[in-house]
Amino acid sequence: MRRDTFLKSLAAMAAVGALPLSANAAGPNMKMMIPANPGGGWDTTGRALGKALIDGGQASTVTYDNKGGAAGALGLAQFVSGSKGDPNALMVMGAVMLGGIITGKPPVDLHQATPIARITSEYNVFVLPANSPFKTMADVVAQLKKDPGSVKWGGGSRGSTEHIAAAMIAREVGVDPAKINYVAFRGGGEATAAILGGNVTVGGSGFSEFAEYIKAGKMRPIAVTSGTRLEGSNVPTLKEQGINVEIGNWRGVYGAPGISAAQRKALIDMVLAALKTPAWNEALKKNDWTPAVLSGDAFSKFVDDEFASLRATMVKSGMV
Repeated sequence: MRRDTFLKSLAAMAAVGALPLSANAAGPNMKMMIPANPGGGWDTTGRALGKALIDGGQASTVTYDNKGGAAGALGLAQFVSGSKGDPNALMVMGAVMLGGIITGKPPVDLHQATPIARITSEYNVFVLPANSPFKTMADVVAQLKKDPGSVKWGGGSRGSTEHIAAAMIAREVGVDPAKINYVAFRGGGEATAAILGGNVTVGGSGFSEFAEYIKAGKMRPIAVTSGTRLEGSNVPTLKEQGINVEIGNWRGVYGAPGISAAQRKALIDMVLAALKTPAWNEALKKNDWTPAVLSGDAFSKFVDDEFASLRATMVKSGMV
């Protein structure tokens, strides 16, 4: 076929939409707000989703903006004010942000952004530094009962699931939750460094964030917040150890304020398509994430219900 004939046939195919997406029209240039510092669960989730969007052809490029602090409230404020009406903007969020809003009462609210989808769920693990004099959760609880302030709990921002879990543990073992010494960090990377350096007594985060350090013997896992032991793990649950605490950590994405119903649907379809890619399945396995997909209005209702449930738990635990 002559070159000019080939080019004419390409043009004709494009005109009737017969070309594949990659040749016909590139996907949009997406912007991903990650309301946490690099190295934590939201950062890993946002970048994994961005890769899946590109690999699946839903996006041409994805740029990332890390803005940590206040359990995601600082990033949320920037997202709400700077992305109004932008159909190509997404923000990672989750249970931690709800807890932060309850405790911090920031001027911004999740209702100002647009719910898109819940994508994963994960349970927390509590760990000790490798050189800790404590060996088990029972050791930590004994010290907590003796002197609550001497046990430094390290984890994400105030209101995070590990913060709530620490308060619930205290309540369950007869210690005033208001007396726990919780050290909040702006991102998973900071919390990890503090634990590895022995600057906190016990640390908490999503299992995937600590997995490599546990495997390397740099952290000693002492409890998970799930109802039953996690698959492939021998770490005992809190319930097994006589502490009636179970709490999960889910993550999702929101769109910008002021987008139309059609734009919201396009974002939902885009995210759901990305979650079916090999790239996303690889991220699920690598990070031990549990798929927990819920989108659109069902996700909106879930967030409202979860907010009410978390608030009730936090009030009961003396955090609010």
